[in-house]
Amino acid sequence: MSQVDLAQAVGHESKPSPVAWTKRDLLLYALGIGAKNDELEYVYDKDERFVAFPTYPVVLMLKGASSDVTDFSKMVGSDRAPGLPEFDPNRAIHGGMSIEVLKPLPLQSGEGWTLSKKIIGVTENKSGIIVDAELMLRDPKGTPFQSRLLGLMSGPKLPAGGSPKLSRPDHKPRTHQRTANRIIFGDYNPLHIDPSIGKRTGFGGVILHGLSSYGFAARAVLKSVPGELKAFGVRFTSPVRPGDTLETSIWEMGPGPDGTTEVAFVQKNLATGKIALGAGVAYIRKGTPKSKL
Repeated sequence: MSQVDLAQAVGHESKPSPVAWTKRDLLLYALGIGAKNDELEYVYDKDERFVAFPTYPVVLMLKGASSDVTDFSKMVGSDRAPGLPEFDPNRAIHGGMSIEVLKPLPLQSGEGWTLSKKIIGVTENKSGIIVDAELMLRDPKGTPFQSRLLGLMSGPKLPAGGSPKLSRPDHKPRTHQRTANRIIFGDYNPLHIDPSIGKRTGFGGVILHGLSSYGFAARAVLKSVPGELKAFGVRFTSPVRPGDTLETSIWEMGPGPDGTTEVAFVQKNLATGKIALGAGVAYIRKGTPKSKL
């Protein structure tokens, strides 16, 4: 058994892993986050405006280059950084996720795309060990397309979060969550489908993948404030269960960097009354995204 030294893990870079996607993957993702018939640019590949929904790359960490079912424990636990303790992959949860969109994603990858990961911080508290990592998506020439900051926590408790102290929201759309979305998001963690796993790990049953709520929130924000998404980040603050109704409160805050509009948002679980996604912020360049056909 290796010695635990959390500081040793900081700076560890994993070997870049291959990733791939097709137009079909993009269509399924858009449908999985609730896109409807009036959003043809995301759900109809023959539409002249057809584009990848900008948060699609968040699924690639678990999907990889596979077009089949993947082994969650191997995808998550196969590259443990030095200094970190062994952990049960079923107890690993997202603490937060932010993305920066550097370039629009092509409609299909072909071969040669990679996703790299570097650990940039490790902390420990009463909830468990929190690992912050930076992931970078690159094309075959090494050009960065999207960077992500990912927070993973190896424990059953979630960090606290709350609503911004703002006036009445400018927008307040609602959506419903479905269990089967786990497949669309490439996450085959049994925690999201097997009640016995959820009970054993302290969640009381099935909870849904945070990336599902993340995608629904991104779509709600872009429907309310149309344009080109440049950055999007949240904290995952409480569990969501199948059938729960989520309400996203959205505030347009004013000018952001590089000609964008800053948007603040939170997502409330109406079934529990708790905030599911907190401290949400997005930067949007208002207008219509360009076609990538």
